[in-house]
Amino acid sequence: MLKKLTQEQWTYILETGIREFAAQGFDRANINVIAKKAGISVGVLYKYFKDKEAFFLACLNQSLTILEAVLRDSLSGEHKLLERAEKIIRAVQKTSREHVDYINMYLSITTGSNRKFAPELAKRIEGMTAEVYAQFIKDAQKSGDIRQDADPKMFAFFFDNLLMMLQFSYGCDYFQERFKVFAGDDILSKDEFVVSEMLKFLESAFTLEQASIHHRS
Repeated sequence: MLKKLTQEQWTYILETGIREFAAQGFDRANINVIAKKAGISVGVLYKYFKDKEAFFLACLNQSLTILEAVLRDSLSGEHKLLERAEKIIRAVQKTSREHVDYINMYLSITTGSNRKFAPELAKRIEGMTAEVYAQFIKDAQKSGDIRQDADPKMFAFFFDNLLMMLQFSYGCDYFQERFKVFAGDDILSKDEFVVSEMLKFLESAFTLEQASIHHRS
């Protein structure tokens, strides 16, 4: 059935859907509008997808496939933990700008009726990163590069939260304005400064043992 569409047409239809879902959310997005913008009839769209939800999930799959490819690339190779963190931070900056609609679609799943898609998103994205990040931290502990008194899974969760917020800070209007409030109106143009400061923050978190924190009893 899908052979009737070229790969270029298929991608264009999905990207059109992603833009509409990112801008309007699942509930307000209109299949008629999407079909018109994609240059096809509603009948053709429903020939490939039984309903709006099936089309939404196809769009979600398209966006996640791209984001996963970026993540795999940033995780490749042998690196020290902070070197790998720098690579991931830079990938987040670049990808959040190039795929703004993907990030907004990702964010929309956390609110409203879109929350019903959250389990699929969490298993697809976070399921991929959780174990990988935890293993990086375990390896760094074994080599003596970072503090030994941390739970790798919890550190992986906190690390991913920072990256997720950074992602939203480059790709979503509200979070961009929030970023400016904290760091200045020009912060979105200071990528090297952001990388440097985030690595300092991570280095402190990863290397400072509890026994070395003097303000604690």
